[in-house]
Amino acid sequence: MFEIRRYTPDDAPQWNAFVEQSKNGTFLFDRRYMDYHADRFTDASLMIYRDGNLYALLPANVAGSVLYSHAGLTYGGLITGAEATAAATVALFAELNDMLRGEGVESVVYKAVPWIYHRVPADEDLYAIFRTCEAGLLKREISSSMSADNRLRWSHGRRYGISKARNNRVVVEESDDLNGFWNILSANLDLRYGARPVHTADEMMLLKSRFPSRIRLYVAHREGEMLAGTVIYDTGRVVHTQYISASPEGKRLCALDAIFDKVLNHDFADAPYFDFGKSTEEGGHRLNETLIFQKEGFGGRGVCYDTYQWKLK
Repeated sequence: MFEIRRYTPDDAPQWNAFVEQSKNGTFLFDRRYMDYHADRFTDASLMIYRDGNLYALLPANVAGSVLYSHAGLTYGGLITGAEATAAATVALFAELNDMLRGEGVESVVYKAVPWIYHRVPADEDLYAIFRTCEAGLLKREISSSMSADNRLRWSHGRRYGISKARNNRVVVEESDDLNGFWNILSANLDLRYGARPVHTADEMMLLKSRFPSRIRLYVAHREGEMLAGTVIYDTGRVVHTQYISASPEGKRLCALDAIFDKVLNHDFADAPYFDFGKSTEEGGHRLNETLIFQKEGFGGRGVCYDTYQWKLK
């Protein structure tokens, strides 16, 4: 029923064109984005054809005997066009499992695309991996999102923060100074978690140069000093905060409240969904209550990012 074959770099134009017209793909699946960290992962992406036409894509990498979809992306899973149906997707996963078994893959770790990113409903894959693969939930992380159609009132604390920032002459603007923001971001992550950003500043500058209308940096400053910032990914349907951080002085002056006032109430007021990102750690078992409290103060409410796993017996 299906022809399944490995992606090669020569397939990039066809791959990217399919992502663009798919019902659940975003620019994160564009090969110009995916391949920025090609040296870190062994790519095992798949192109799936039906009756000679490209039917679906599976962004993936392999490590040992495990196939991941995709370990280097925030979300992954099967990318399909509007013609994809439930019955065909069930059959597709049966054939996919047979192929992977033949290649020595023993298990699959599968990140689903959260529903808010779907341009057209696209949960056929979730039914198929339950029905065909007997997949189990491996990880559930919670993000805070808001809908333009039904925005909640901001908390008193967030409204107070906007006033405080304004009274202290905090200015918000779009910027290209990723190095300046990365200094703030890296210092915060190191202090709180002993961690580094997933992307380096150079990598983010490269990606921003490739997707200048999709990847944008907003910063707050006062008298020439950068206080806070956020890197925003605009998928068209969802505006997602990839990174958020403030310096100690920025926190004192509520600079992030000023940033989100501009982003949410002005520049992206009409975006169908705004996603503040995940507030969980340790595979979802630990909720960062301080972090999610701030996001909920802007009116964000829960959307789950789920990861599934199944064995290929």
